[in-house]
Amino acid sequence: MKKKNNLNKVNFLNFFEKKKLGSFPRIFLSSILVIFFFYSAPVLIEFSNDKNNEYQNNSKAVLAYTLNNGTPKEDKALDEKDLLIDIFSLNDLDTDTVRLDASTIKQLFEDTDYSLKEVREKKLVKPIALTLLPNEIKMIENVKKRKEFFIQIVLPLILKENNNIRIDRIRLFNIINKNKNTNLEKRWLEKKYKQYGIPSKDLSILKIRMDEVPVSLAIAQAAKETGWGTSRFAQEGNALFGQWTWSGEGLKPKDADKNQGHKVMKFNVLQASVRAYQRNINTHSSYIKFREERAKLRDQGLKLDSLKLVLHLDQYAETGSKYVEVLKKIIIQNKLKDFDDARLLPSSINLESLT
Repeated sequence: MKKKNNLNKVNFLNFFEKKKLGSFPRIFLSSILVIFFFYSAPVLIEFSNDKNNEYQNNSKAVLAYTLNNGTPKEDKALDEKDLLIDIFSLNDLDTDTVRLDASTIKQLFEDTDYSLKEVREKKLVKPIALTLLPNEIKMIENVKKRKEFFIQIVLPLILKENNNIRIDRIRLFNIINKNKNTNLEKRWLEKKYKQYGIPSKDLSILKIRMDEVPVSLAIAQAAKETGWGTSRFAQEGNALFGQWTWSGEGLKPKDADKNQGHKVMKFNVLQASVRAYQRNINTHSSYIKFREERAKLRDQGLKLDSLKLVLHLDQYAETGSKYVEVLKKIIIQNKLKDFDDARLLPSSINLESLT
């Protein structure tokens, strides 16, 4: 190795001899080369290190809110306004909502005969849509009762959004199966292409994106992200799924730099949080494999299995596969798959007649 270095040195000096340069020019050029080497070496090393670094997950960043903050290439064509317009409008509906206390909500559930035991048996859910979580939920010491109370609150909200998607899917397939579409149908399709971030207007992509998230999976993620409704983000911002934003209204994590970094997206009503979560799962590039697996289950005529689909949500949190294992445990231990076949009254009964 040493011999090779000496040979290079001789060749280097011969170069200057051939060019017939004086001693001063030789020294000057040599100095320039040495300086260039020392300045460029750190840059080359840094570039090499960057290539070896792990990909930093930003998939919890809500929808197109990352357009100017490291958005994956395939999402750059998405328009934030088009993607979120229905969520913003829902978010603006109730700005002066009243927060009911836990005892009032429990009484409401009792008066309407709404219990999880009955839901598990009859698969029917009362359409009780609360707009805010009660502050007292974190004071319920009995863990089982606190979990059941949280599920009772979020279950109708999740079912409602799944109903909305199911209605859209029925309309989409009716349009696809027609030889000629009306102008109204064409306008509806244009709206949905924008809503689901498909500038190519590819019907096959729309069919894959416009689909439901299993109820058990949505409940599990809401439970994990909010600590069963007790987190500050859930209490102060109705943030059930911990979605991030750089440009929207949100709550700053306590350990984050005041002038930098993300915020957790804030909502005026819980329903808006559920809708934003489903739009995120259905449009973000991090969940392509999730959507592909869901489409395979559909093609095979099988039910959407949360324990299969959850395997493709490892990019939802920085803990990756550990996050997936936690969600699986929540689903199994709390028997959340019992709610996958549940239907919201009365809208779901009417919806069945459309199929």
